[in-house]
Amino acid sequence: MVVNTPVTVAIAIIALWIGFHINRRVSFLHTYNIPPAVTGGLLISALVAVIEATTERDIRFDLQLRDLLLITFFSTIGLSARLREMLEGGKALAIMLGLAVALLIFQNLTGTLIAMLAGESPLLGLIGGSVSLAGGHGTAITWGQLFEEHFGLTNASSMGMTFATAGLIMGGLIGGPVGAWLIRRHNLHSDEEPSELQHIESGNKVTYIIELNSVLTAVLLIALCFALGASIYGWLSGLGIRLPAFLTAMFLGIALTNSLELFKVDIDHRPIQLAGDLSLQLFLGMSLISLPLLSLQGALGMISVVMVMQAIVITVLTIYVVFPLLGRDYDAACISSGFIGMGLGATPIGIANMNALTNRFGPSPKAYLVIPLLGAFFIDIANATLVQTLLSLEIFQG
Repeated sequence: MVVNTPVTVAIAIIALWIGFHINRRVSFLHTYNIPPAVTGGLLISALVAVIEATTERDIRFDLQLRDLLLITFFSTIGLSARLREMLEGGKALAIMLGLAVALLIFQNLTGTLIAMLAGESPLLGLIGGSVSLAGGHGTAITWGQLFEEHFGLTNASSMGMTFATAGLIMGGLIGGPVGAWLIRRHNLHSDEEPSELQHIESGNKVTYIIELNSVLTAVLLIALCFALGASIYGWLSGLGIRLPAFLTAMFLGIALTNSLELFKVDIDHRPIQLAGDLSLQLFLGMSLISLPLLSLQGALGMISVVMVMQAIVITVLTIYVVFPLLGRDYDAACISSGFIGMGLGATPIGIANMNALTNRFGPSPKAYLVIPLLGAFFIDIANATLVQTLLSLEIFQG
């Protein structure tokens, strides 16, 4: 059974509403900045799992719109990026590249040790390591099929999908709390002024004032990021260079906004921010409601042990290495939160963690540049290189 796009969007919005209301009423969730999409999305995905189990139907959501929403969001990130902020984020990105490699090594070491202690193949440790966690669902399927065909590891693909799903959940649950704890512990605050839309408050209702011309300009710029980004993506693909589609759109946004600033063309960035917030929330809602939770039940014990240990590893690495090396400031705390979400789940989960923090504590433009670049491009290359290197070791040959 496939749920069509309009119904998928409606359910995602309901999940977001549920998440917002629960987070407001449950002090723990509010205090530790659990993303509303995680709260509401997990409830909906759990309900879907119950329906699947009781009716023996396979429920799948149409997620084509989700991919377009992701490109929209990263287009707005690019359109909001100033050259000065990019230069400031260059040092942080360089540091994070090295730390990402360290994370991949620790993830694979942790997964391999647990697998061997449990009497399982060391290859399963790679599946429960960077292949599924930092790599995500796509990487888990790719390497899982290779492990099945060339190494004889049965059910590697399904195990990879299961670990990737568990990583998404874990990354969304601990990234926000760790970031909030760092902010409070070190009394940090944002140096950026929040860009708020003009609004009128009447009782409990808030009406935002947006000029039509500014909205049309924002739509035009985002459309240009889509169109030109798609052309560049196609050209690079023809050269054999594979990049995520949203990354080329973000680069186009960066080029557009800084070119317009160079020629003294004033752009109202508030409608762009609103479009980014809306597309991100819808993307996260659609992603979380579609989690295949039933896939977790087959190896729950093994998954639980691995995920707890992996969560401890990335949390310790973040608090005692990542945060200090980035300067112990507000941006460092936001990047740390995103690093956990990206390292255990996927780049959008890292973005969701940072979004929960910045909505409450203030903007962090540097974090929104570093984590997408790290998660969308660099970490995939490092991960593939490391896994290929590890497979050449004798321990993984038997």
